[in-house]
Amino acid sequence: MCGECEACRRTEDCGHCDFCRDMKKFGGPNKIRQKCRLRQCQLRARESYKYFPSSLSPVTPSESLPRPRRPLPTQQQPQPSQKLGRMREDEGTVASSIVKDLPEATATPEPLSDEDLPLDPDLYQDFCTAAFDDHGLPWMSDQEESPFLDPALRKRAVKVKHVKRREKKSEKKKEERYKRHRQKQKHKDKWKHPERADVKDPASLPQCLGPGCVRPAQPGSKYCSDDCGMKLAANRIYEILPQRIQQWQQSPCIAEEHGKKLLERIRREQQGARTRLQEMERRFHELEAIIARAKQQAVREDEESNEGDSDDTDLQIFCVSCGHPINPRVALRHMERCYAKYESQTSFGSMYPTRIEGATRLFCDVYNPQSKTYCKRLQVLCPEHSRDPKVPADEVCGCPLVRDVFELTGEFCRLPKRQCNRHYCWEKLRRAEVDLERVRVWYKLDELFEQERNVRTAMTNRAGLLALMLHQTIQHDPLTTDLRSSADR
Repeated sequence: MCGECEACRRTEDCGHCDFCRDMKKFGGPNKIRQKCRLRQCQLRARESYKYFPSSLSPVTPSESLPRPRRPLPTQQQPQPSQKLGRMREDEGTVASSIVKDLPEATATPEPLSDEDLPLDPDLYQDFCTAAFDDHGLPWMSDQEESPFLDPALRKRAVKVKHVKRREKKSEKKKEERYKRHRQKQKHKDKWKHPERADVKDPASLPQCLGPGCVRPAQPGSKYCSDDCGMKLAANRIYEILPQRIQQWQQSPCIAEEHGKKLLERIRREQQGARTRLQEMERRFHELEAIIARAKQQAVREDEESNEGDSDDTDLQIFCVSCGHPINPRVALRHMERCYAKYESQTSFGSMYPTRIEGATRLFCDVYNPQSKTYCKRLQVLCPEHSRDPKVPADEVCGCPLVRDVFELTGEFCRLPKRQCNRHYCWEKLRRAEVDLERVRVWYKLDELFEQERNVRTAMTNRAGLLALMLHQTIQHDPLTTDLRSSADR
């Protein structure tokens, strides 16, 4: 393309010529596959018309005659090189005749319309075949790939060409895959069976590294036998270990001192946790004694003890579990039951039961045969495996009364347990509070035991055989053997 003519400068298709109507974007079948006539380079068209002077004369429908078809492939066709040579010989005469007959061809032609262009398909096919073959374009280099007369043959040729390319690519991929497989297999065989290459040449085998051994080593090993390897390892230990032990004893180890300090701190925390556990056990027994003494109180029903229960009857609060509005008088009772209902829908289990010496009434530990686990809720709070006992009509509430929230008065609530809405399930909540604190202390003790075990294991391995053989600390100051800094001394 020249880039200077009007057709080359045009950027949009006209949408009205036969080539545009064949395009897919204008609703055509896309069989011709040519660009718009108004966008075809005029300079290139003039160069192509040099070889077809007869086609430059206007053709009208009345003057158009049926053109002879191209000969069949069986007939003898002139070679492209012969035709090209013949055309080049007559190039001068043809060009001069074109200039004499049509002087306006050298000027820039007007844009063509559909009425001015001949629509003879045979003329178009002959023009395309001759123009493309004579210019030697790369996509038309083979005579078998240019059957423009029949679209079916052209499509078939394109398909055959693509199939051939796919077959060539698949064959190349298979060859490359086979080569890579062979290389990998050779590499694996070399490492898995090194004796295959070494057995052929015994002189290439290295000498055994055992002390005083002159025999060749086994393939894939540094020694001729296991005894030579054990002897060399023993000699290394006897030679290196005494010196390392002497160095270890002469210079104090900072990590060892840190470990001792850490052990002392862990022991102090363990002692504090045991003291806390004893205190919680004492509170546990005190609570049981208070509950037993409260049950011995006599029931007393009077208006003064029940004052305040009838106030604010129109006031409503919302349950924290279900969100329903409830009366403040029965709020504690409703929330406790609602919480137990939702809590029983979830299970907390472990594969092993809890065994703690000296501990009573901690976990539920009810075995579930379906999940094969033991329940790990607190025994007093487990809604799944325990229910509140039925309260008799003459049982007293017995909750210890307090002053200023925390100060005990020494008196007990003597209302009937069924009617008391202020102290609902107070025994269960007090027991759960003590049991939860006991569980926390036991977890703290277990964590401290694990820390102590890790520190002792590190201190034991620090002066072991393997550590002394693999690690060595060098003191570069000849005046002292103490490796600690001035701040740690």
